[in-house]
Amino acid sequence: MEQINLERNAPEKKFRASPVTATIWANEAKNKDGETGMFRTISLERSYRDKDGIWKSTSSLRVNDLPKAMLVLQKAYEYITFKEESDQIEEI
Repeated sequence: MEQINLERNAPEKKFRASPVTATIWANEAKNKDGETGMFRTISLERSYRDKDGIWKSTSSLRVNDLPKAMLVLQKAYEYITFKEESDQIEEI
C-alpha cells in the first residue's frame, strides 16, 4: 500500500479546468476502537482576480463554471476509485 505523507498538509492530487479546481486531500482519523485509518476529501473552488488584480478563490460557482466543475469532480472521483482499488489489490 502506498504511504501518503499526511504531516505536511499538502494535497494528494489536483484536477483543474481553469478556473475551477478539485483538490483531493488525504486525511487520517481514528475509529472508536482506536485504529488509525485514511480517508479522502475533495474541495472545489473557483479562482478569480479581484478589482485590484489579486488572485483569490471562492466556493461560489457561476453557471458557466458548472461543466468544468462536473469535469474536475468526475476526474477526482475516478482517481479516488481507481486509487482505492489499486491499494486493495496491493494489500492482497
